[in-house]
Amino acid sequence: MDELIRQLFTASRAMWKHRWLGLGVAWVVTAIGTFVVLSVPDKYEASARIFVDTQSILKPLMSGLAVQPNVEQQVVMLSRTLISRPNVEKLIRMADMDLKIQSKDARDALIDRLMKTLEIKNVGRDNLYVLSYRDASPDKAKRVVQSLVSIFVESSLGDTRKDSNTARKFIDEQIKTYVAKLEEAESRLKEFKVRNIELQNADGNDMAGQLSAVSAQLGQARLELREAENARDAARRQLEAEKTQNADITSRSLLQESSLSVSTPEIDGRIDAQKRNLDMLLQRFTEEHPDIVWTRRVIKELEAAKLEEVQELRKVAMANPASASGNSLVYQELNRLLATSEVQVAALRARVGEYEARFSRARELMKTAPQIEAQFAQLNRDYDINKKNYNDLVARRESAALSGDLDTAAGVANFRLIDPPRASPNPVAPNRLLLLPLALLAALGAGLATAFIASQLRAVFFDARSLREVLGLPLLGVVTLVMDDAALRQEKSGLKKFLAASGGLVAIFIAGMIVFSIMSGRAG
Repeated sequence: MDELIRQLFTASRAMWKHRWLGLGVAWVVTAIGTFVVLSVPDKYEASARIFVDTQSILKPLMSGLAVQPNVEQQVVMLSRTLISRPNVEKLIRMADMDLKIQSKDARDALIDRLMKTLEIKNVGRDNLYVLSYRDASPDKAKRVVQSLVSIFVESSLGDTRKDSNTARKFIDEQIKTYVAKLEEAESRLKEFKVRNIELQNADGNDMAGQLSAVSAQLGQARLELREAENARDAARRQLEAEKTQNADITSRSLLQESSLSVSTPEIDGRIDAQKRNLDMLLQRFTEEHPDIVWTRRVIKELEAAKLEEVQELRKVAMANPASASGNSLVYQELNRLLATSEVQVAALRARVGEYEARFSRARELMKTAPQIEAQFAQLNRDYDINKKNYNDLVARRESAALSGDLDTAAGVANFRLIDPPRASPNPVAPNRLLLLPLALLAALGAGLATAFIASQLRAVFFDARSLREVLGLPLLGVVTLVMDDAALRQEKSGLKKFLAASGGLVAIFIAGMIVFSIMSGRAG
């Protein structure tokens, strides 16, 4: 800290040596600054206040039916983007500011200056805006503000209509796109259904349901086939029994004696074998057992065959038992019933075969059904998404049309001119009472800077320590200057002159400030 104080003290002594140079610079800078401040032209400010009413009775009534933008946000954005180059060019034409412009560079400079000086301020939270502009001519400033008010009011409606038309045009283009997508999706669905028409069912069942239904139909057809076969077999047995009974009666009546005496070794051996087999079966099973029934039937058939052979051998004495039995009414009815049963069995066998083929095809299709169903689900999903988006876009297009009609009828906002454009009678700039003291301070700063620079350019050592530190050489001794009375009086005289010159600068400046303030008050 002591070292810093010592350096400041040394620098002050060095600057004091060049005090007259610094004072002269301060006088010159003060004069120049005062001339510049007084020569700056006066600026007059024109302003206007506009209230933007964003409330409308139609908007709450149309809530939910039309899209209602944030009007306050639109107005705020409009106020921030109003001062743009196209609007400023329009303002120049409206205010007749381009009459004296001869070159494009001058026009560009004017546009840049206006974009920097035009101001739009939002006062408070009630959509109250102040438009202001400063110019050397109050009439010109008033014309500029009047043109800016007109542009501010006219820009809102045009931008809103343009946004509404742009939105409707975009939605129409999107609707056309989705119409094409829907047509393409419907075409893909049609082609898919045509390729996989056998997988479709009027009941809406999937492949598992269809396979279950075919399996149930196949089981029912097989059951009916078994029933028909059993009925056919029963009719056939009754027919055989009736035929055998008639044959036996005929044989006994015509060839009773002679048939007993005739021997047929082959048929008799087979009859004996079947009888022995029948005896063995009767020892193990009852009379209703199928094998016993079948054996008895075979024995009867062999006996009938023996009778037929005997009848052939004795053609002279016997009649045909088959002819006699065929004339029986019971035999004819049983024969008709057997034929009907054969037809029914054949039809049911064809039905069973068809159901078996269907079941096989359905089981084969079950292997590829999951992939086909997944493809169908994907096609349906794409179609449903496109259809939903299409319906939403159509609804929003109607809402956009209704919103455009609402904006046309009610307007985005109601602009009310609270204070018309008016130019201030007195200049608002520059503030010379503030600039003049700043000029004095700048002059004093320039004087101190000049003295400091001169002290550094023509360095003087005031103590032995500074000399030793700068030169880096050992100091052998110091010679002290002893001032006489004449030198002291001369030094005091120089100090008085310096103080007088410095005080004169400040006094003259203060007096000038007082005079200028009085003159400004009278002019106002």
